[in-house]
Amino acid sequence: MRDVLRFCNPKSLEMPFGGKTIVFGGDFRQILPIIPKGSRQDIVNATINASYLWPYCKVLCLIKDMRLQSSSSNSDYENLKQFSEWIANIEDGEIQRQTIGCENITIPEENLLKYSGDPIATIVESTYPSHSNIFYDPTYLEKRAILAPTLDVVDSINKYMTSLNTYEGNTYFSFESACISDSNVDLLADAHKPEFLNVIKCSGVPNHELRLKVSILVMLLRNIDHSVGLCNGTRMIITKLGNHVLEAKVLSGSSASHKILIPRMSLTPSDLRLPFKFQRRQFPLIISYAITINQSQGQSLSHVGLFLKRPVFSHGQLYVAASRVTNPNRLKILICDKENTQSNSTTNIVYKEVFQNL
Repeated sequence: MRDVLRFCNPKSLEMPFGGKTIVFGGDFRQILPIIPKGSRQDIVNATINASYLWPYCKVLCLIKDMRLQSSSSNSDYENLKQFSEWIANIEDGEIQRQTIGCENITIPEENLLKYSGDPIATIVESTYPSHSNIFYDPTYLEKRAILAPTLDVVDSINKYMTSLNTYEGNTYFSFESACISDSNVDLLADAHKPEFLNVIKCSGVPNHELRLKVSILVMLLRNIDHSVGLCNGTRMIITKLGNHVLEAKVLSGSSASHKILIPRMSLTPSDLRLPFKFQRRQFPLIISYAITINQSQGQSLSHVGLFLKRPVFSHGQLYVAASRVTNPNRLKILICDKENTQSNSTTNIVYKEVFQNL
């Protein structure tokens, strides 16, 4: 193959990828590579435009937001135009003359969700109105989600939604085991008993205790079968609960409305902050009425509730959350603190140095 390339292009040996055209897809204004315990500079240095290959790249920009629906009147057009400009200013860090990369911005009144009681009940009622009557409607659930920056807030919302479901449910407990090194006995892992491993919560791995009910909305955490669209991030509704296998109906994609069987799987967390490795055998599912902002990347949703009980903490998170919606009137943002004191402003984090050589 190398000889063929050299024959076609004598300079192929000195060219990246042998002179082949490689297409990279991405958005520097969305969430950047995750570097565990990395500094701001570490994260910026991990982006592709900090690579030695970047001078060989040609940037092709997309300028039209395809998520936003076409307008049917002049007022709709102006509304879409203003919302698009607001989103663009968030992604570039230009709102209120943001200069240091992390400043507060004010949320427009039409997108701000106010409450007088429980903020979780308020965001649920806004995103899933009359949810108790249409738990089992795939078309209702498919394009709705509540977004939050952290797993603990997501868990609290999903537990609240589960409590509203009147079906009987099962609680599934996982089996954990520490991974012993092939070369020597890992004394640190040996000391970690199942009781300790049970309480560990990591992104991308189901919890030790998984409480499920029929008609609960869930999301796959692992790729099961690419050919039928059963990939990480696929959302489904539980239809039957068994002891060793679950039945679920897929909401969208090539397998929409199809029923599938989900077995338990052995999963190993990829979190580099853990000083040891362990396996958790559990159904590869999480309840997904609420999901983290990072998990929502790439999705288009008709109704989005953004619950900011704590501010966003990384570059592009606020932009990703606000830009998931297809209609600006269906984005509602609820901002409060630990004491449930509401606010109309929140933090926007933008690392402007990422844009310098685009």
